[in-house]
Amino acid sequence: MMPRVAFAAKNSVLSVRTGVQPGGKTRLVIETSTRPSYDISYPQNQLVISLSNTGTGGFSPKLADGTLIKNISSVQNGDKLNVVADLRKSIAPIDKSSVMVLSPNGDNEYRLVFDFAAGTGASSGAVSNTAENTTANKKYIIVIDAGHGGKDPGCIGKGGTKEKTVVLSVAKKLKRELDSAGFKTYLTRSDDTFLKLAERAEIAEKRHADLFLSLHANANPSRQTRGYSVYTLSEKASDEEAQKLAETENAVDKIGVSGFEKFSKEIRVALSALQQRAVAELSEEYASTCARAMDNASIAKLPGPSIRHAPFAVLRSTVPGALIELGHLSNATEEKLLKSDSHQNKLVRAIVKSVKNYNFDV
Repeated sequence: MMPRVAFAAKNSVLSVRTGVQPGGKTRLVIETSTRPSYDISYPQNQLVISLSNTGTGGFSPKLADGTLIKNISSVQNGDKLNVVADLRKSIAPIDKSSVMVLSPNGDNEYRLVFDFAAGTGASSGAVSNTAENTTANKKYIIVIDAGHGGKDPGCIGKGGTKEKTVVLSVAKKLKRELDSAGFKTYLTRSDDTFLKLAERAEIAEKRHADLFLSLHANANPSRQTRGYSVYTLSEKASDEEAQKLAETENAVDKIGVSGFEKFSKEIRVALSALQQRAVAELSEEYASTCARAMDNASIAKLPGPSIRHAPFAVLRSTVPGALIELGHLSNATEEKLLKSDSHQNKLVRAIVKSVKNYNFDV
C-alpha cells in the first residue's frame, strides 16, 4: 500500500454565501482564489458542488433568510472539495444558463454562481436565443447609449474620424438589429446631441431598462495600440453610490423594497448596497458574455484582461450595464475599420449575440 501524500491545492474556497433573487430564486455564490473547475450532483434534498484541485480556506458560510438552503458544509475528498448544501426542498438539475463564473473585479476573486428554485431548475428545457422566448410574453428593454455628442466630439482619429459619429452609427445599427430580434430598445441620443453623463443613466432608469450599453471608441498615445475592451462599474465604486442612492427622492422606486422610506438611515444604506452589488454582479455577467462574443467574432482585443473595472459615471445606475470600447481611433488601421459599414456590422452582430446569450432572468 502506497503511503498517503498530501496534495497541494491550486485553488481554495474563500467564501460561500446565499441570497434571494427576483422570483424567489435562491442564489449560491462560491468565491475561489482561481478559476474553478466543478461538477454538480443532486443527492436527495442536497446540492453538491465538487471543486477540482481545491482545498478549503476555512470559510464560514453566510446564509441569508428565505432561501432553499438550510445548511452548508464542506468535505475534502482527495484533491476535490465537495461543498454540500442541505436543501429545504428538492430541485431539478440547474440549467447551464443559470450558472455563472464571474472573473475577479478588484473587490472579489472568482465567483461561481448558481440560481435555482424549488421543484424545477432556474430555467427548464431548451434555452432560446430569442428575446421573446426567454420569458413568455416579455420583451426585455435595452437602452443603447452612443457616447459623447454635440459639443463633445470624443476622441478624434488622425484621419479626422470623430468618436461621436462612429458610436452613433453603431448604436443605430444595433437598435435596428435588437428590435428585429424581439427586444425593446431605446437610444439615449439619435442625433448629434450633447447629454450629461447623469442624464444618460437616468434615461435607463426611466425606461426601466433591463440592460444599459454605453458605446465608445478609444484613443491611446501609442498609435500601435488597438482592440476592443469592456468595462463595468467596480463593486467598490458601486458601494460608494449606495449612500447617495439611499438618499435620493426616488429611492423607493429604484430599490423596490416595501416601506423603504420608513427604515432607519443605516438600513436604507445597507439595502442600497445590496442593490448596487447585485447590479455589479449582473453587469459583470453581461460583460463576460460580451467579451466572449467579441472574441468568437475574431474582433481584435486590447491586450490585458477582457473585462476591466472603473468608476464610470455613466454606469452609476440600478440598471445592469457595461461600457464597450469598440476599438481605437488612434490606430490608423482600426480608424478605417471603425468607419466602415462592414466592420460596424461585425461589431453589431457580436453585441447582439451577447445580448441574446445574457441571462436576463438571474
